[in-house]
Amino acid sequence: MNDANGTSGTNSTNSTPGTNSTPGMNSTPGTPGTNDTDEELQALVHDAMAAAVRSPLRGRVADYIPALAEADPAAFGMAIATLDGRVFGAGDWRQPFSVQSVSKLFTLALALAEGGDGLWTGVGREPSGNPFNSLVQLESEHGIPRNPFINAGALVVTDRLLELTGDAAGAVLELLRAESGDRAVDVNRSVAASEAEHGHRNAAMAHFMAGYGNLRNPVEDVLAHYYAHCAIEADCRDLALAGLFLARHGVRADGSRLLTRSEAKRINAVLLTCGTYDAAGEFAYRVGLPGKSGVGGGVLAVLPGRGTVCTWSPGLDAAGNSVLGVAALDALTTATGWSVF
Repeated sequence: MNDANGTSGTNSTNSTPGTNSTPGMNSTPGTPGTNDTDEELQALVHDAMAAAVRSPLRGRVADYIPALAEADPAAFGMAIATLDGRVFGAGDWRQPFSVQSVSKLFTLALALAEGGDGLWTGVGREPSGNPFNSLVQLESEHGIPRNPFINAGALVVTDRLLELTGDAAGAVLELLRAESGDRAVDVNRSVAASEAEHGHRNAAMAHFMAGYGNLRNPVEDVLAHYYAHCAIEADCRDLALAGLFLARHGVRADGSRLLTRSEAKRINAVLLTCGTYDAAGEFAYRVGLPGKSGVGGGVLAVLPGRGTVCTWSPGLDAAGNSVLGVAALDALTTATGWSVF
């Protein structure tokens, strides 16, 4: 496991996360970058990762998408981003990975920014209680998905963003590049092709919802944009920086407003209740933050008014959430008190 720490994505010394307590882990809970020094924030990352790896649990790499099965099961990275854009990372935090469903929070933000609350006529805001790729509820609920973060809901959001912008995947990619300041963030076309080749359930859901009139674009176009934004590759630094607009209550890195304060609050609320598939209750119990996970092993968590944290480790639990990533977030919020509760 490679390890580098730095500010705003600049690498410096190499070390291995240790197991000793640090001033940051034992200090009075505060706002990242305000009551904690850079050294304390860096130590927090190291100690959270060290706490996570003490457990023998590692999970299993997603293999239902063949391109994702190639991920290194030993990889593990973590980054904290402060409101002013400084980043403190450790482990494999600069290793790009497939963001998968983490992209859905950016798709939702853009669809709300471009189209407003009319989006909610086609998708709900309630936890599903079922796996992310389940078709079970669609028929009984007339083609309206429970929330925007299960696959069916994300397809509806992608459809609306495609209608609004003409290029849903391109809009998500550009937002990630702009907010992270990293033009190297890009779509991995081989991963997108692999998803399309094996995405029979997604295609079934899309056709089913189209049959209820809940898709406005051709199913093939919606699926292509959906697979493309899920196949974006970014690292922990990029995602932590890109998610800061939710910690800033809707304000982007350049000071412009993407969302109203109310819209940002509502996205954070849906992230908390629905962002980690059918394990959202467990994530809220352990971590206590709005968060979005992806089967590529990434988890992006938001500390409203404080900053963001991104973890990555490809080993997943039964619900599709990173085992080490969630454990590191659990350790971080338990030690610092950085929780919405």
